[in-house]
Amino acid sequence: MEVILKQDVANLGYASDVVKVKNGYGRNYLIPQGYAILATPSAVKVNAENKKQRAHKEEKIKSNALEMAAQLQGKEIIIGAKTSTTGKIFGSVNSIQLAEAINKKGFEIDRKQITFKEDHIKEVGKYTAIIKLHRDVKVEVAFEVVSE
Repeated sequence: MEVILKQDVANLGYASDVVKVKNGYGRNYLIPQGYAILATPSAVKVNAENKKQRAHKEEKIKSNALEMAAQLQGKEIIIGAKTSTTGKIFGSVNSIQLAEAINKKGFEIDRKQITFKEDHIKEVGKYTAIIKLHRDVKVEVAFEVVSE
């Protein structure tokens, strides 16, 4: 079954992509949740026309994302966390805390755009996160976790 995605779906595709999925996944999840529509010939033509019209806007959004990536590259981000005497963090550092720290620097980043290279950040130290600003623009940001 082929469907046209109405919005970005993790591990499947981006909005306006025509993707092939299993019948049950499309019929029972994607279409009822409003994530996709059935890819009929007329819907594919309408989607192609919409993509053509959006190409200019998309280029502007991508250039803004590239500009933000260049600005983020050199920023020093510090996250404070409560720690024990040995440097272990009570709990862990998550994407919400990193998003708040980046937003304080003047950037608008959503926590869903952030993934960590490490599984869990439970100690004081320097780490790296990957921020997905656009479907084609990803930037690695170094940050440091310090004891409060």
